[in-house]
Amino acid sequence: MRKKQSSGQPEWRDPDDAPELTDAFFDAATIREGSRIVRRGRPRQETTKTQVTLRLDADIIETYRQQGPGWQSRINAALRATLGR
Repeated sequence: MRKKQSSGQPEWRDPDDAPELTDAFFDAATIREGSRIVRRGRPRQETTKTQVTLRLDADIIETYRQQGPGWQSRINAALRATLGR
């Protein structure tokens, strides 16, 4: 039969034995201003975009992709230009 584990107080630990607080510790910390949690990352934009599913010809996609990063934004700009905006 197994021995019953003690449910008493945990043994005392010296606070001077605490691990050193590193930059990684603070990078992972939750930042608060008062009771509000400050979110990290990109701030929200005033004008947001709507995600859609759109089927385009393969040659059009390949042409824009060959032009490098930002190809989706360039497609958006081309569509906006056709609207005259």
